[in-house]
Amino acid sequence: MEADLVQRVKSDPNYQKLVRTRSRYGWMLALSVMIVYYGFTALNAWDKAFMASKIGNGVMSWGVPLGLFVILFTVAVTAIYVRRANREFDALTDAIHQNAAAGTAQPAATNAHVTQPTKVRA
Repeated sequence: MEADLVQRVKSDPNYQKLVRTRSRYGWMLALSVMIVYYGFTALNAWDKAFMASKIGNGVMSWGVPLGLFVILFTVAVTAIYVRRANREFDALTDAIHQNAAAGTAQPAATNAHVTQPTKVRA
């Protein structure tokens, strides 16, 4: 029974769409975070004069707002992922659960802009 359930889930088009979409999206966001983090670290390592230079006539250096940007960027990326996960990924997961429980696999929507998963009709 367990092997049959695993096979039904793996063969479900909604599951395949979920894995493909979530993986691609996760790697894209991870890459953007890495670029920002390593960019900030590289600036600290190789351009200390710029990071220590004052903004205007004030006492704050460029390192402070850039560091704050890194933190806010991380929070924004997390919020973006959570928003999409709650809207699209959770709906696909629910459809996968329903299809597995019913013993059927409904085809996923072919339109890339449609985020509504297919559901089993009772």
